[in-house]
Amino acid sequence: MTKIKLCGISRPEDIMAVNQWKPDYIGFVFYKKSVRCVSPENARRLKEQLLPGILSVGVFVNEAPEVIAELLEEGVIDAAQLHGQESSQYLHTLRGLTSKPLIQAIQIRSEKDLYKTADSTADFLLLDSGAGTGQTFDWNLLKNIRQDFFLAGGLDAQNVADAICQVHPYGVDVSSGIETNGKKDKEKIAAFIAAVRKRGEKL
Repeated sequence: MTKIKLCGISRPEDIMAVNQWKPDYIGFVFYKKSVRCVSPENARRLKEQLLPGILSVGVFVNEAPEVIAELLEEGVIDAAQLHGQESSQYLHTLRGLTSKPLIQAIQIRSEKDLYKTADSTADFLLLDSGAGTGQTFDWNLLKNIRQDFFLAGGLDAQNVADAICQVHPYGVDVSSGIETNGKKDKEKIAAFIAAVRKRGEKL
């Protein structure tokens, strides 16, 4: 079954919807320039309300490795997603501070970008059209990817089944596709998760 990650969780009512529909992962955004940014204190409070078995992922952009490692080791987040220009040396440094899973986001705009996927030492890749653009990209570019990856970028309840059928990702990641007026929408969350699980039943 394709894993489901709901990103940009920031409110107690978001957690209520998450606990009802039970995705595999949620994402807390710690990038200060993002409209979905949460503080470590708020993330900690939200994590305390999260049902066991749903993993929390912290989303970072060029953050100091020590900051990420502290949140991981304190249990505020269960994995870290790196959305900046983090190098292989950066990942090596971070792995020296924590053994928790790392997800590296890579923007896919052309076939040349696929070379970056082979160089990554992260546990998982997240392949996107950009940093939170909410736009899809040419999924045909991914047909030869061998690493486990999350597919992101412009996904919603209407297109996620086609995406899974076409590229067979390890997981799908959604944020704006489950929002109305910039806030998480429980009905869209339900529809997205139902679409993924219905697709999984047919495979």
